[in-house]
Amino acid sequence: MPPDLAPTPARAVSPLDHRIEAVTGHDIDTLWAYRDRSILDESHAHLVDRYRALANTQTGVTFYLHLLNRLSSGEFDVDDALLTRIDRTVDQLAEATDARDAAARKVLAALEPIEAAAAASVPGAKPLSTDDQAALLAIAGDAKLYEHLLTGRMSVTAASGTRIPHAELQHLEDAGLVVRDTGQPVALTDAGRAALYAARRTPSTLAPIPGRPGVWPATPTQRR
Repeated sequence: MPPDLAPTPARAVSPLDHRIEAVTGHDIDTLWAYRDRSILDESHAHLVDRYRALANTQTGVTFYLHLLNRLSSGEFDVDDALLTRIDRTVDQLAEATDARDAAARKVLAALEPIEAAAAASVPGAKPLSTDDQAALLAIAGDAKLYEHLLTGRMSVTAASGTRIPHAELQHLEDAGLVVRDTGQPVALTDAGRAALYAARRTPSTLAPIPGRPGVWPATPTQRR
């Protein structure tokens, strides 16, 4: 048997990504970056930590799944050594899948209180205008506030290149939807995340958020 049977896993999106992105207003990559920069509150930091653990377990599932596929592909002679290796790999895949499922339950346990808090804050809230939703989406994708050294004028630029008028920023700030700090990211408040979450649960005329680069470990098809 060749010693190196490690496959190169394909990349995919976790089934939990859309729920996390909807309730936080951030894509997964942005949440990861914010966690590394220690600018998330405790509940969101805990959620990202749990998701990181899930991503690691998904990598293990993908590895053993690809290994099993290769072992059974006909590439190797069928003998006792191969059959033993297949049996061992099936056991390892089952263990990795159990670990992934346990990690997914921990992600859900961290996610559900955030979803509940967002849902509780939505009733009675004023619906977002199209301009407000577009601005919040841009800010959710990472935005920074800058002050011109000579004129003192403020400007906000999102990572996507979108520029948000200062008047719009003030409007969102007065509504309690964003917070700002010169030279630092402009971030959504809990109310801002809840408002965006509610808006994204209903049909919108806004263009979809561009897909992120495939930087997360792969997620194999869930076991039935």
